[in-house]
Amino acid sequence: MTAARGTDGVLVDRYGRVARDLRVSLTDKCNLRCTYCMPAEGLPWLAGSQLLSDDEIVRLVRVAVRRLGITEVRFTGGEPLIRPGVVGIVAAVAGLEPRPRISLTTNGLGLDRLAPALRAAGLDRVNVSLDTLDAGRFARLTRRDRLADVLAGLAGAAAAGLTPVKVNSVLMRGVNDDEAPALLRFALAHGYELRFIEQMPLDAQHGWDRAAMVTADEILVTLRTGFDLTPDPAVRGAAPAETWLVDGGPARVGVIGSVTRPFCGDCDRTRLTADGQIRACLFASEESDLRGALRAGADDDELARRWRAAMWGKRAGHGIDDPTFLQPARPMSAIGG
Repeated sequence: MTAARGTDGVLVDRYGRVARDLRVSLTDKCNLRCTYCMPAEGLPWLAGSQLLSDDEIVRLVRVAVRRLGITEVRFTGGEPLIRPGVVGIVAAVAGLEPRPRISLTTNGLGLDRLAPALRAAGLDRVNVSLDTLDAGRFARLTRRDRLADVLAGLAGAAAAGLTPVKVNSVLMRGVNDDEAPALLRFALAHGYELRFIEQMPLDAQHGWDRAAMVTADEILVTLRTGFDLTPDPAVRGAAPAETWLVDGGPARVGVIGSVTRPFCGDCDRTRLTADGQIRACLFASEESDLRGALRAGADDDELARRWRAAMWGKRAGHGIDDPTFLQPARPMSAIGG
């Protein structure tokens, strides 16, 4: 495979991986202050002029879908629901031909109110972050007393038909690592699909400590104290989660072992930040600017060419286990998950 392939055709990299899944950050701001993500006072937010406008986001997604083979679009943040134009953006993307599958990752605040409009606009499903079922622990983890609102958001999403509703949980040693079975029982009782995610080195404070991370193996050991887990016979493909049937199925639970069980070899994702930068990997130290080209008058062909070139340089893996690994300068809230 030659380097010329990086400027021709779909979003292929030098290792032959093809990106079909686009993650789009709508904002770097968030209305929670989770301890593993950002400090209590928040962060220096992007200026309004730095953010892509609603029309710019839709145009870049259109380029990705029509010219670059993207078939799935997930809106992230920060917290995407605090973007005033989120419903309109979803509707515009749902109107594209070919129509991509559209999802959204949220902390759940306000989801009960917005879910019907998002569903009507064309949103297919949601992922909701929930790390604890204890209100006091939730308040300590997020620095906000809003557990009831998240639970209402989950129920509202299900009622609106944004299914399957997926729940994302991060376990931290000595903080909430005792809650894995309870979280799974909760998800099973409500028909949600639970995904445990290993804590990743993407916090703004750069305080991530591998020794404090609860690993995929540890999560599975804990779950098996209360449930019978068998490997899911379904083909995993490029999905980040390894899934298991719970007590014979059909219910499933997933574990995303980004650190200890990396799935880089099958990665099919490309990322667009809220300020118009392309990231080939969540942990990349490099970005490619599309906002500048777009605002300088680049046509869709040129934007697609730049995007292909950015993805051609994607590295083989995230390199967290490499002694030379450096945590990305930008935190998760700025990158988009």
